[in-house]
Amino acid sequence: MDVLQLIVSGLANGCVYGLIALGFVLIYKATEAVNFAQGDFMMLGAFITLGLTNSEFMGLPFWLSVPIAILIMGMFGYLLDMLVLRRMFGQSQIAVIMLTIALGFVLRFAAGLIWGHEPKSLESPIAGVDVRLGGLVLGLDEVAVILVTVLLTIVLYFYFNATKLGIAMQAASQNQLAAYYMGIPVKRVHSLIWALAGAVAAVAGVLFASKGSIDPSTGLLGIKAFAAAVIGGFGSLPGALLGGIIVGLIEPFASYYIAAGYSQIMPYLLLFLILVFRPHGILAQVHRKKV
Repeated sequence: MDVLQLIVSGLANGCVYGLIALGFVLIYKATEAVNFAQGDFMMLGAFITLGLTNSEFMGLPFWLSVPIAILIMGMFGYLLDMLVLRRMFGQSQIAVIMLTIALGFVLRFAAGLIWGHEPKSLESPIAGVDVRLGGLVLGLDEVAVILVTVLLTIVLYFYFNATKLGIAMQAASQNQLAAYYMGIPVKRVHSLIWALAGAVAAVAGVLFASKGSIDPSTGLLGIKAFAAAVIGGFGSLPGALLGGIIVGLIEPFASYYIAAGYSQIMPYLLLFLILVFRPHGILAQVHRKKV
């Protein structure tokens, strides 16, 4: 039973990492840029939901606050690309990376200024509710995280591979100029993918906040999610989920069987080994660019 509890806990945490990693992959697949503020997007989405839901703030019903928060984060992502990132066209990738790192600091500062730096808990109807299966006790929040993550990954996978807009997003990432000549509105596509990444981050934030308390430093989970995306295969949506689950499972088992000082490093040790022996990740998707 202890092992099963560790597995369920690891799966739930891993699915949160996987959702954040999905945001990394979505933006990379469409723009070939890396958004190092994706974890902070998740944190901001969680705080927006908390601000809309908790009684000391607006006190809206949880099931109304969630879609509003997702919409707000989608709009935030769209406007960020339209007003800021479009000005970076023609700049090096390192310039975009540094911009997103700076954005992460700004978002953490803004969240601390508005909601404070003390840990806060989201008033969620799925928090603290247990589901018993024989001798196994599962938190409803953990079950919700796993189910929503799997469903969202499947939806996004088919979106990118079976819809015109999803294929257009991949075409824009392969060759922006050729996509533009083929009639694809490249700038609008980029803005939409940032909006989608913001919405996915909001979902991750709601699920994470339902599991425990949050504070502005929660955005630093993006580092683990980035490791998960690399482990799974940067550019692969199923790989993002797989990498998140692997990192999520390593953490509780390492803490259980290995001394605390060593268990913290295990996900990054795995990342190191993956980069050395399989640089493109477990579910590598390496494509030749077509001009």
